[in-house]
Parts: sequence; structure tokens; C-alpha cells
Amino acid sequence: MDKVVSTAAAAVADVPDGATLAVGGFGLAGVPNVTIRALYERGTTGLGVVSNNCGAMESGLAVLLAAGRIARVTGSYIGANKEFARQYLGGELEVEMIPQGTLAERLRAGGAGIPAFYTPAGVGTQVADGGLPWRYDGEGGVALASPPKEVRDFDGTPYVLERGIRTDFALVRAARGDRHGNLVFNRSARNFNPLAAMAGRVTIAEVEELVEPGEIDPDQVHLPGIFVQRVLALTPEQVADKKIEKRTVSAPADRGTVAH
Repeated sequence: MDKVVSTAAAAVADVPDGATLAVGGFGLAGVPNVTIRALYERGTTGLGVVSNNCGAMESGLAVLLAAGRIARVTGSYIGANKEFARQYLGGELEVEMIPQGTLAERLRAGGAGIPAFYTPAGVGTQVADGGLPWRYDGEGGVALASPPKEVRDFDGTPYVLERGIRTDFALVRAARGDRHGNLVFNRSARNFNPLAAMAGRVTIAEVEELVEPGEIDPDQVHLPGIFVQRVLALTPEQVADKKIEKRTVSAPADRGTVAH
């Protein structure tokens, strides 16, 4: 039952070229930077990633993206990642963009053994009708477009059929975890990490605090260890290495002014 691995390199040692990965994180919160970096150092390439976004500020999946290691992205947000946009529009990267809630549910459904589900999100748009550019030809044309999806009426309302997602591996980051793989996530890091973990056939969790089995109250467990195969305890330096995507600072108050 002890799922702890000694190093990040050992945790990702069997991830082959061309593997599919579900990757947790939301913006810069809860991103499994250490195992992503280990994949980069290993030289793994041709990856298909499923994640809310593809990293930012030269961290997270942006490390693999900039190195040309990612072949396909299933996600819901490009944001300010200029390299992501450049590769997509240049025909170097295949991208399936889907509504954020649909992405979350596709990951959860895959992990729960549900092959598909119906949702109203995307009905009447190219999400359901097809035609979204998955890959450009590098000259402004569309080389590959999304196919149409089944739409079915329930009680007078149309719904589109979406497939659950399963991936070869999942990379996630948790605030606490025990040796059995039970995990606790901190605040917004809980958005996609549990869902990505459920979707992976082999899930690798890097944890900021490793505790012994029984130290986490069962009522506090956000993801049970049955979904986790490997646990990597981070060093204090790795835990402290957190970036701020957009720093905003309030103007200093005028101490000569009395507020009323």
C-alpha cells in the first residue's frame, strides 16, 4: 500500500513518447510543476495533454509546450500564453477547445466509468455542430476540424453528447497526502486536480506535505487513494517555488488624508 516514490524521475520513468496526460491545476494554482519538469528532463515527446490551460510564465505545461514536446491539447483556455497561440495558429499543434464545465465533467465521467453524457452546453454552436478548427495548415486555412456530435431532445430541450475522458497517466499536485495516496487539495487547486487524477489510468501525485496513513481525517479527504498509484513528497524548496501570474498592488494610502 505504500505508494511513495523516491524521486520525480522515478515517478515518470515509464511515461512513453506519445502518452496522453490529464494534468491538474488552474492558472498557476495546484500545478504539478515538479513532475512536469521531470518529464521535460527525461525528453518525453509527442504528448497529448488534457488540462484547463497549457501553462503560463514559463511554468507548468508551458515548459513542455515551448520545447515542442506536446502534439495535442484538449483544454478550455488559452489565455495569455502567446506560444500556445503561435503553435496553434501555425499548424504545429492540434487543439480541441471545449467549454470549461464540459471539460471538468468529461474528466470526472471518465474516472467514474461513465463513457458519455448529455449536456446543454454548446448546443447550437460549433461545439455541437462541428467545424471548430482543431489544426490549422499554417497558412490561415483549417487542416482538421471538429466533427459534429449527437444532439438529442430531452423534455423539449436539446442536449449534446460528450464523451468521458480517460488518459494513460495523470499528473496532479496536492497540499497533503498520505502513503496510501489519499489527497487533500488547497482551495482553487481543488478545481481540476481531483478530476484529472480520476481520469488517469496511472496517477502520479506530488504532495507538499506527506503524512502517515490515518493522519488525514477521512471526512477531509478530497480524493481517495484508490485513484492514485504514485506519491512524490516535495522538498521544502519545491513547495516554496510558487509564482504569481498577475501581481496587483494597491496604491499607498495618503497618510495625510483622514478617511470618513
